[in-house]
Amino acid sequence: MARITAHSAVRVYVSELRTSVRGVSVTDEANGTQLSFEDPALSHPDDAPLRSITFVVVDLETTGGSSAHDRITEIGAVKVRGGELIGEFATLVDPQRGIPPHIVRLTGITEAMVYQAPTIEEVLPAFLEFAKDAVIVAHNAGFDTGFLRAAATAMGHPWPFRRVLCTVKLARRVLTKDEAPTVKLSALAYLFRVQTRPTHRALDDARATVEVMHRLFERVGNLGVESFRDLLDYLPGVPKETRDKRVLAEHLPPGPGIYMFRGPSDEVLYVGTAVDLRRRVRSYFTGSESRTRIKEMVALATRVDHVECAHRLEAGVRELRLLGAHAPPYNRRSKFPHLGWWICLTDEAFPRLKISRNASAVALGPFRSRAVAYDVADLIAESCGLRTCRTALKAGGSHTCEVGPDGRRLVGGCHGATATPLSAPQYSSRAEITAGLLTGRTDTPVRAALDRLMALSDAELFENAARLRDRLDQLVGQLERCQRLAALARISELVAAGPDGSGGWELAVIRHGRLASAGVAARGVPPMPVVAALAAAAETVIPDPGPLHGAPHEEVALIYRWLTTPGVRIVCATSGLSLPLHGGARWTQWREMVGSAHRTLRETAEHDSPGRRSSPAPVPVPVLSHRGGAAGPRTPASRGTSLDA
Repeated sequence: MARITAHSAVRVYVSELRTSVRGVSVTDEANGTQLSFEDPALSHPDDAPLRSITFVVVDLETTGGSSAHDRITEIGAVKVRGGELIGEFATLVDPQRGIPPHIVRLTGITEAMVYQAPTIEEVLPAFLEFAKDAVIVAHNAGFDTGFLRAAATAMGHPWPFRRVLCTVKLARRVLTKDEAPTVKLSALAYLFRVQTRPTHRALDDARATVEVMHRLFERVGNLGVESFRDLLDYLPGVPKETRDKRVLAEHLPPGPGIYMFRGPSDEVLYVGTAVDLRRRVRSYFTGSESRTRIKEMVALATRVDHVECAHRLEAGVRELRLLGAHAPPYNRRSKFPHLGWWICLTDEAFPRLKISRNASAVALGPFRSRAVAYDVADLIAESCGLRTCRTALKAGGSHTCEVGPDGRRLVGGCHGATATPLSAPQYSSRAEITAGLLTGRTDTPVRAALDRLMALSDAELFENAARLRDRLDQLVGQLERCQRLAALARISELVAAGPDGSGGWELAVIRHGRLASAGVAARGVPPMPVVAALAAAAETVIPDPGPLHGAPHEEVALIYRWLTTPGVRIVCATSGLSLPLHGGARWTQWREMVGSAHRTLRETAEHDSPGRRSSPAPVPVPVLSHRGGAAGPRTPASRGTSLDA
């Protein structure tokens, strides 16, 4: 019989609900006392001392070693807390199948003993209730929990136990080979001289495991292991020097924010974000951290700084800014947020495209690779008839690059070559089309390139068509991304709110694509006064020239992703957030077909034998509708061939 202990209910009165945003405090008065956020009742259960944690030590007897094919014949469990017995649970279980003879010899459990015993369907709900909210402990926990989990799954019960402790792993970590050559339960029971000896019966083995667990706890207690989290951190075999650095995380709050590991010279080694700062930083000093570079960083770290943030968006933005400011050596990404290559339309009498680190008023980018930027710029110049020669031309001059005898551009020649010279006014229409393409006012060059693509496909020049297709896909994708971010960066001020998951709102003030202020209106707090306070205290943003008005593209992209998250809504804005009618987003369906073509080729290649060239599936080519969009796929499959990527 299990003994049940009742606990008195705790009623919590909240006296004040405060929301602090950059010096702004919104208070709702009530009666009573609010619990401190450092109160143990509100802390994570893993941080509780071992003496206050309830453990349920379980042992099973089964018909074999496979949880998929064998069944449980006996369950024994002991519930303890603080070294005191709370209750026991023991029952035979009818496996509804025969018990092998060698199992009978090992456990002494016969088919006659379990014939009238309850089935696992009757026993398991009672065990789950007995072990509710406790830490499950077992000797070779994977075996016991595997059978229990399989039974729960078969019955449609969710597995409720997140915290599991294996005394085999703990013994291997605590005891040396000389002291314990084997960590079998019988060997450990003999080593520790426990009162209950294992008998291969569930309850006896569970009682023996309880005593072994307590003896192991006595060993680790002298090593500073006081909580269940400390115990989990200790298990993987983390060096003492690393475990000792856990004190670097003690001053951190349990809320969202960013953290910075600093080295011996106070230099920033690493920057990261966390929903729970204390828990995330503590994880660096445990066995869960397997990255070699990060282990090296932890060994160098002397302290951890932090900045508390209102929510994840603010933490993400501040991380990007700190990465750009400090360029930490152990971060791999986003250390140079302003670096990138832009395709810019020059401001001269005969404009052309140039590749620059700085964006002009009309530009496309940024590109990570200069070579990719050059390739996209070449396609734009070819589609728009823009000159690529480097001749310095004055306003009163003319563009005189000539075509070949067949009326076509010479190989490697200027894309703006014509049979007759062009004056500046005559040439300006080409520059206007290019500017319209980059800003989304026209997609005529894209449609012209698609016409060429279909012409190449009809002529069975599939390799040329595939190269053009991939270049055009890259151009359209970059147009869509740049125009999408530019649409957000154009807005002088936008205030948005997203649910915080607790009935409150995460608030953000965005100016020209940059986060200017952030805060939270907790549940029950009127959000509009908080919005007004945030807007009044927000950072002043002076826009620069260029599509993104000087905002780092990664920050604008992060904010855009947050804005398009389900549940986020715009509270107010100085202008609408809209994409251009003829922009790159119009060709999303075509790009999806290109992506599908590439996936088909990869899948085909995977099924081909080694050394044999793959035969790609037909690649859809969109037929242009009268509106210029992709009306539907057209597949050149009638000839038995396809575009070859």
